[in-house]
Amino acid sequence: MPSETDLIKLYSDKILQMAAQPIYRERLVEPDASATKRSPLCGSAITVDIVVKGGFITHYGQDVRACALGQASSTIVGKAIIGCSLTEVRKVYEELKGMLENNGPIPSKPFDDLYMLKPASEYKNRHASILLAIEATLTAFIQIEDENRLI
Repeated sequence: MPSETDLIKLYSDKILQMAAQPIYRERLVEPDASATKRSPLCGSAITVDIVVKGGFITHYGQDVRACALGQASSTIVGKAIIGCSLTEVRKVYEELKGMLENNGPIPSKPFDDLYMLKPASEYKNRHASILLAIEATLTAFIQIEDENRLI
């Protein structure tokens, strides 16, 4: 079991710097879809707004009310998400989840900065917060795909 010292090390300077960089931290005025995800353990929550054109995310916004790990993850996702397809969003979600839950490899480019969150794999109660941004993005994208199927 990790010690309190290990937990302090988890919040590295890189993570704290990333958490302090607000990337797309404003809601979109007219999103195609929005989704909110919440971590029941720590209370972190992220709402994501997206605009999709031609099957790719063209605009992205977030309302982030999360711990430093959730904020860092949302910054990394925000930096890499523009231009991604549903397949790519689904892939990075699975890669990040695998990295955290199964000690899998770090997510592929352009999401490879998520490597800095790999030490959190030892802290299961932190996984949900780290997954919030990409999970909310995936949920919003799926809403769009489902609506398009109904048309």
